[in-house]
Amino acid sequence: MTPQDLANTHAAAFTQSRPWTATEFADLLANRFTHVIGNAKSFALFQVIADEAELLTIATHPSHQRQGLALQSMQDWQAMAKKLGATRALLDVAADNHPAIALYKRCGYATCGRRKGYYLRENAEKIDAIVMAHDLF
Repeated sequence: MTPQDLANTHAAAFTQSRPWTATEFADLLANRFTHVIGNAKSFALFQVIADEAELLTIATHPSHQRQGLALQSMQDWQAMAKKLGATRALLDVAADNHPAIALYKRCGYATCGRRKGYYLRENAEKIDAIVMAHDLF
């Protein structure tokens, strides 16, 4: 999967906020701590540093949603993170992204913090980020 493939899927999935560009994906993937799993239908991009993993973004193309691909991407990236030595996983999610919050809760994540006004919507509305964590045992 190329950075452009990632950017295309991300743009299709993220319609309420600015999607990431191919250059941004390329820059992230150049970092030895950054990993990606999945394909153009659904992917997860994450970092593992020491014993901690962070989900940077996850995206499923709208034409492939509601097929269990996001759940599979979650399971796959967490399994890879564990193999890389992570014992704890973190992520943040927009407080108004109810489908993603439900997915993360289904995967065992619990809220551990909040970042006020972290996400900026296209209409300039600021949305809080919910920080969630999960032990990877």
